[in-house]
Amino acid sequence: MRYLALVFTVLFSIQLFAQHQSDFKNIQVHKISSKPKIDGVLDEQIWQDIEMVSGFIQYFPTDTLPASNQTYISMAFDSDNLYVAIRCLGDDWVVNSLRRDYRAGGNDNITLVFDSFEDETNAFFFGINPEGVIREGVITGGGNQFSDFDESWDNKWRGEAKKFDGYYTAELEIPFGALRYTKGSQVWNFGAYRFDTQHNEWSTWTGIPQNAPLMCLAYNGKMIWEEPLEATKGNYSLIPFVAAGVARDFEAGEPNDWNFSLGGDAKIGVTSGLNLDVTLNPDFSQVEVDRQITDLSRFEIFFPERRQFFLENADLFSQFGFGNINPFFSRRIGVAENLDGDNIQNKIYGGLRLSGKLSDDTRIGLLNMQTADDRSSGIIGSNYTVAALQQQVLTRSNISFLFVNKQLPQEECEEFDLAHFNRVAGIDFNYSNAANTWFGKTFLHSSFSPDQEDFAGSHGAELTYNTRFITATWSHEMVGADYNAETGFIRRTDYSRVNPSLELRRYPMNGWINELQWRSSANLWWQPGLGKTDHNFSTGLSAQFSNTARINLELNHDYVYLFDSFDPTGTDSDELPVDTEYNYVNFNGSFQSNNTEAFSYRVRTYLGNYFNGNRFGLSGEFSYRYQPKGSVSISYNYNRFDMPYLEEKKSTFLIGPRVDYTFSRKMFLTTFIQYNTQSQNTNINTRFQWRFAPVSDFFLVYTDNYLTNQDPADRFSFDIKNRAIVAKLTYWINS
Repeated sequence: MRYLALVFTVLFSIQLFAQHQSDFKNIQVHKISSKPKIDGVLDEQIWQDIEMVSGFIQYFPTDTLPASNQTYISMAFDSDNLYVAIRCLGDDWVVNSLRRDYRAGGNDNITLVFDSFEDETNAFFFGINPEGVIREGVITGGGNQFSDFDESWDNKWRGEAKKFDGYYTAELEIPFGALRYTKGSQVWNFGAYRFDTQHNEWSTWTGIPQNAPLMCLAYNGKMIWEEPLEATKGNYSLIPFVAAGVARDFEAGEPNDWNFSLGGDAKIGVTSGLNLDVTLNPDFSQVEVDRQITDLSRFEIFFPERRQFFLENADLFSQFGFGNINPFFSRRIGVAENLDGDNIQNKIYGGLRLSGKLSDDTRIGLLNMQTADDRSSGIIGSNYTVAALQQQVLTRSNISFLFVNKQLPQEECEEFDLAHFNRVAGIDFNYSNAANTWFGKTFLHSSFSPDQEDFAGSHGAELTYNTRFITATWSHEMVGADYNAETGFIRRTDYSRVNPSLELRRYPMNGWINELQWRSSANLWWQPGLGKTDHNFSTGLSAQFSNTARINLELNHDYVYLFDSFDPTGTDSDELPVDTEYNYVNFNGSFQSNNTEAFSYRVRTYLGNYFNGNRFGLSGEFSYRYQPKGSVSISYNYNRFDMPYLEEKKSTFLIGPRVDYTFSRKMFLTTFIQYNTQSQNTNINTRFQWRFAPVSDFFLVYTDNYLTNQDPADRFSFDIKNRAIVAKLTYWINS
């Protein structure tokens, strides 16, 4: 009993320690009359007069000791901008490249997190590294999961850094127009975290326990403004573009297709917390093409949204349901299914999007977009309307409502026997307690179509209990046979699923292993009339080393009942027949090396049974950093199948060399090649970007696709499929 009481006291003290760190830490934001020069050198008198806060605490390798290299921060503001001064002790910095929006891992950098509504649910972050390279993004959902972190959001602000012997300094100038907040607010939540490669150490200002994600918003301190904030005035941005290009489809034998387009976006600050986005004739040709993958799944593969118009407040629209039962997926807009059932690109005429905070506790999102009618391609133009409302309840929880409407012209739909509308309505409850030990969600959605007779719904719930040494999760979901969310991402329908999981952790002290994890999970699917159709039982061990390397070992037992015929090799071979079932055991292992080293690698393997045969799989990436200009990497994926029902062994192979080179902080070149035997395609993509002004760019993008000849006697012969080159100029004009 004494031992148990001691354990309870220690655990309780650790929890209180983490909470108290955020409770008592605050930083004063001083009103100034003279604007500092943003050059990374803290030589202005205002920075001499303002006290710098410090006291950073390790997050990795331990979360109970002060940071080895301390960090100091001070803040000031005027009527237009927030100014931040930073001093980071240390030396021998690691910087992977000079490209904006770098990934924090494996680099020296610091990130500042601003929860401007104090809701511990949504925040902006701004980061800078010793070379003065900046990044920004948003955190949603409380930062309880790594998927809540999104660095694709961009805005116009400035940051510079300067390296000295034993430390580097940085200055940031963030316009209030780039932030969202309540007029008259005088207190924000604030957090900061830093990566220090010299000691392989991550540290945070307020102290965050290792069982919580580094960007968790439950542990932030306070920013206290010297005066209440005024609303931003005349806050708008215009982002016009001009694009020109030429493309040719060699397979169809068509001539060159020249194109020229004008358009643009506008961002209008309706209030300090509410933003109106307008787009006219949008063009997304500068967006980097999706990475190819080896697809061995029976269901659709998810690719994330990359288009800037859809990104701000994207969680208001996109975080309903679960990842595989998402009633609104913005990538459906601009890609349409033609009358032959093929998905092809569909021109967007324009759209409006109003999103943000109505009050401290209420967020809204309204979106309307119209796509073009293209009879030559078999596409009927559609109008998309989405409405979302989120109401904060309790301490860190909210109730959200969603309505999605896809509307097509009724007469044209009657001509081709198509439904002229598809709608989805739903409600979600997202829960997280103040201590962040319990969090989860539940939802109920329904779809509506003209020919629908019965209720077509989906429901899911998930609840996680998370402490320093244990994480336990229960998840279940049900999707009706008639549930049809055409503007969503729904992998399958007509099933029920449960997914409990358990993870146990321990943290060895003063050793080369920093964290040990044991985890076990069960995934079971049922379909009405068929019974259980799938299961996956998994157990595994993982370890994170003190140098940040990580190893994972996992043993799986899988069961699959095929309710459709299926080729498990993904090679267009003969298919396994419908109404057959398979039990098999396999082993997965992976290793990620220390990514602060100039050369790093990751490898993952699959070994064991696979349906009625055997499979060997090997995938990963090798990368070499030539600091600070960029990196060269090669990703790969190989699978070998020995299936008794096939006459010969089958294989798939994908390799993707990639070169990232940054000439400066304003000029970048990315070239990658993707050779994929599964899709019989070789893709070459080169993307040059010149950032000639803040958030204003010139892009030149070249793309080639070749048909990979699969004849063993002529395997390295390629026939060109299509080719395109596009130039695009964008310019960001602020009020």
